[in-house]
Amino acid sequence: MAKLHGYSQTQILDIYKKMVISRKLDEKMLVLLKQGKSFFHIGASGHEAAQLAAANLMKQYQDWSFPYYRDGAFCLGLGMSSKEQLLSFLARADDPNSGGRQMPQHYGHKKLRIVSQSSPTGTQFLQAVGCALARKMDKTNEVVYVSSGEGTTSQGDFHEAINWASNAKAPVIFHIQDNEYAISTHRSDQTADTIYSMTAGYKNLARYYVDGCNYFEASLAFKESFQRARRGKGPSIVISNVVRLLPHSSSDDQRKYRSEKDLKEDLKRDPIKVFENDCLQAKMAKPKEFAKIKNEISLQVDLDAEWAESQDHPSPETALDHIYSGVSFPQEKEFEPISDKIVIVDAINHALSEEMEQNEKMVIYGQDIADPKGGVFTATKGLSEKFGTKRVFNSPLAESSIVGTAVGMAVTGYKPVVEIQFGDYIWTAMMQIRNEVVTMRYRSNNNWTCPMVIRVPVGGYIHGALCHSQSIDGYFIHMPGIYIAYPSNASDAKGLLKMACRMNDPVLFMEHKGLYRQGYAATKEPDTHYTLPFGKGRLVSKGKYLTLVTWGAMVQKSSEAVQELDLEEDTVEIIDLRTLNPIDFEILDKSIKKTGKVLIVHEDNLTNGPGAEIAAIISNKYFEYLDGPIRRIAAKDSPIPFNWIIEEKILPQTKDILYAIEELLEY
Repeated sequence: MAKLHGYSQTQILDIYKKMVISRKLDEKMLVLLKQGKSFFHIGASGHEAAQLAAANLMKQYQDWSFPYYRDGAFCLGLGMSSKEQLLSFLARADDPNSGGRQMPQHYGHKKLRIVSQSSPTGTQFLQAVGCALARKMDKTNEVVYVSSGEGTTSQGDFHEAINWASNAKAPVIFHIQDNEYAISTHRSDQTADTIYSMTAGYKNLARYYVDGCNYFEASLAFKESFQRARRGKGPSIVISNVVRLLPHSSSDDQRKYRSEKDLKEDLKRDPIKVFENDCLQAKMAKPKEFAKIKNEISLQVDLDAEWAESQDHPSPETALDHIYSGVSFPQEKEFEPISDKIVIVDAINHALSEEMEQNEKMVIYGQDIADPKGGVFTATKGLSEKFGTKRVFNSPLAESSIVGTAVGMAVTGYKPVVEIQFGDYIWTAMMQIRNEVVTMRYRSNNNWTCPMVIRVPVGGYIHGALCHSQSIDGYFIHMPGIYIAYPSNASDAKGLLKMACRMNDPVLFMEHKGLYRQGYAATKEPDTHYTLPFGKGRLVSKGKYLTLVTWGAMVQKSSEAVQELDLEEDTVEIIDLRTLNPIDFEILDKSIKKTGKVLIVHEDNLTNGPGAEIAAIISNKYFEYLDGPIRRIAAKDSPIPFNWIIEEKILPQTKDILYAIEELLEY
């Protein structure tokens, strides 16, 4: 204890100063909250020692961090200033975390490599693992830090992350700050055993349980953890037992579920007091030095708060900025065919191969996608043999893991192209997609981006029953922040996928399983330079009296319906949208103003399906041009059964489209 593990007096006082700054910021923010100058606070009080012990082992501007909302002291330790934290708390325009877009304590700092974090607990674990995998691929000496409270260890993402990191020996440090309460629920009501015991079965994982209120004890554990990671020995988990000296948040009152005795016991373990006592006993500091620091910081935080209050709010004109990159798409060009005929699944394979050759930072992974299988539909056949298993590899069977790690890779500059084996199984990844992937650019005020591609086979007509036939269009079409492609033929599939691989935004790339090898969806193969811009529909056939809007497998069924009707030439104009976000309203504008009648055909459910939104927009913009009701043909509002007779009843058929065309033409 005499030397306090080798720390100098200067270092001791600097650590103390940061602990006090964090505490004083909590106190000041609560005052500002009571004054109505902000609306939410969640503090680090009681966690300061463990957080700073971790921060002081990190290489500033080199190592990566995925903190959680209680990591205020940690971020100060990395170099974030009190002014910056106050700007975030007051949601000012210059807030480095989000430009005022996120709640306070949702940290992010590009220069310090603090990756933007959101509210859902646990999503950060997989992102950190993905980041660590990318650091390992680049053969750097960088380490990734990720933290949470003990309650978050109940999340599946935590265990998925520990599993993947351990198997890959990823250089990531998991810090679990155990204050014994997940909001109001005690650890004993959440965890079957201790977190330390619960993580015992993972190979290559070093485990540490420390008194998180004792800076020096925590520091020793983190020192070993970081050393292991930098030597390539794999991940560590540090479980620091800390105290929560404030309620969970400003909207909580812990006196409702904690006894007065319990709260007083926590005060005895106040990490600032523990630190003071350790330093005084070791004669590394004097009481007056600590008192002087407290007074100086108290005054400085007050001044910083006054300054932060005087700073500008974000301009209302910026409210819609940074949902997307804003980069315009290139014009569609004619392509030089390199083969007379190619089916969709092979076009996808070739597109991936060509883009892998062009971009060494592009990686492909998912369930069963590596050779010899090459995916359940063989879309990735031969790619791992060609590019190696470091760039094309199998993932664990866990959709949240696939997307979550892709987020972590994308923020480091990699281009992950991941496959969800069936659209029916994408739902376990929805937290990562909805709250992380699509919001990354917006919530970080354009500081962090997530340019990944999620490939997913979708659709029915393959006798796949309830869990292999779903259409997912309607769930994603209204999700701002992600582009959506849905090709109906091979040349479009290749052109759109190559475009997706080059975009600086996330893309959901839907591939209809029933079209993979269909002859009618086969086309001439575009050359290696061909890309197809998003938001540019295709005119399948010209018409004067009816506009039929469709995409995916419904393009062929719509064409068959028109052919069976044996109508006069140029009666029905069929438009293949090709992308659902953005939708090409320019092509619709020209067609609807000419025909005055609209039929929308899609495979997803009728109620609240994508056709409903398209119909609403058409009604709003082109009502005066319409000569009849906007009709929709879609799947019945039902799961898709296995029996092929009743499956046919549920899914839209050629005859359904035919009858709707006839009815509309009679108006």
